[in-house]
Amino acid sequence: MTFSTTTEATKKQPSPDSRLALASLSDLELAQVLAERLAIKPNDWHRLNRNRPVRAQEQLTAALVYLLSQKPDEALPRVEQALGWLNRSVTAPPCPTHGQPKGRDTHTSN
Repeated sequence: MTFSTTTEATKKQPSPDSRLALASLSDLELAQVLAERLAIKPNDWHRLNRNRPVRAQEQLTAALVYLLSQKPDEALPRVEQALGWLNRSVTAPPCPTHGQPKGRDTHTSN
């Protein structure tokens, strides 16, 4: 089975130097780099937190990191979460700070 993606990132061919650098990384290190790259950044959270393909990618790369770390029990829930994003059985929870008065810290307790 072959997969074809047409994103700009995959169209660009890596330079020989970057290929050499990638070849020097272990499978786990490559997965960690990919997981970091696909993780939703704080500035993009509100824009992407309900984007199903993005959330599935994030979960699957995290699962791959755990799997390559010999932690299949940690990988499985992330694979299931990714599947939930793709089959629409999972939805994003509401943002805990929406609807709160400005200046009120909702992440601490009194």
